[in-house]
Amino acid sequence: MNAKLSYDERKQLLAARLKPSRFRHSLGVAETAAQLAARFGVDAEAARTAGLLHDCAREFPNEAMRAEADKRQIPYGPIERAMPLLLHAYLGAVRVRELYGVDDDAISQAIYRHTVGGPQMTRLDKIIWYADMIEPSRDYPEVEMLRRLAREASLDEMLLAGLTESIKFVAAKGHLLHPRTIEARNELLLRGVKLPV
Repeated sequence: MNAKLSYDERKQLLAARLKPSRFRHSLGVAETAAQLAARFGVDAEAARTAGLLHDCAREFPNEAMRAEADKRQIPYGPIERAMPLLLHAYLGAVRVRELYGVDDDAISQAIYRHTVGGPQMTRLDKIIWYADMIEPSRDYPEVEMLRRLAREASLDEMLLAGLTESIKFVAAKGHLLHPRTIEARNELLLRGVKLPV
């Protein structure tokens, strides 16, 4: 694939491969990520591209995720085996190179980490993870509080609040908690980051 694809060309390719609602979500994450990048001094074009393509592997049905990951020799553990939807993040990090001409390790990593997070997240990782939570089509009780934090809090305070809400949500549903999500939250707490008021 031509690495010199424009943003609009990538957008057209993505629109042809995703359901309309997933594509709209991707556009929302792209613009939200670009706004957060501008606020926090991160490359806005990298953020916009990572936001646009973060769900590019959602073209695969859940039941095909493990086979697609196996085909690409992407390692995963028992939690992803039990919840194969999580694999779309790992697959997406590879698909951006395979299909969308993205040859940027920082963008691939942000896509890889956008679902469960992880330790030592970069500013771009944090922005994509958070933009996915608060883009304009998201609608859940805590979203307005998280959007307010995107305007007022530090990046690490935002991330801590987002991880905390995510863990509460997943636990309340009775689902498995990914250890990388817990590790990301603990890392922030150990560094002295406090939940914003």
